[in-house]
Amino acid sequence: MPLVKEKKQEIMTGFQKHAKDTGSSEVQIALITGRIELLAEHFQKHKKDNHSRRGLLMLVNKRRKLLNYLKSSDKDKYQEIISKLGLRK
Repeated sequence: MPLVKEKKQEIMTGFQKHAKDTGSSEVQIALITGRIELLAEHFQKHKKDNHSRRGLLMLVNKRRKLLNYLKSSDKDKYQEIISKLGLRK
């Protein structure tokens, strides 16, 4: 379930450090979160799609690893990104 190009660009501009930033951990976390949200919608309709569920679990684990890295390297950015994305309560 890829993101639409316009949606992907919108997410990237919201989390970029500079104009050509496409690979920083903040941008990667935001893009993965967008894909996770799309898959969550998909599973509302297709409850027995276990192959895609495996992909969802892989994305969640990848996002968790990136968040752990960000937390260890820059706690302020970590707090900012989880509040922007609404990941923690």
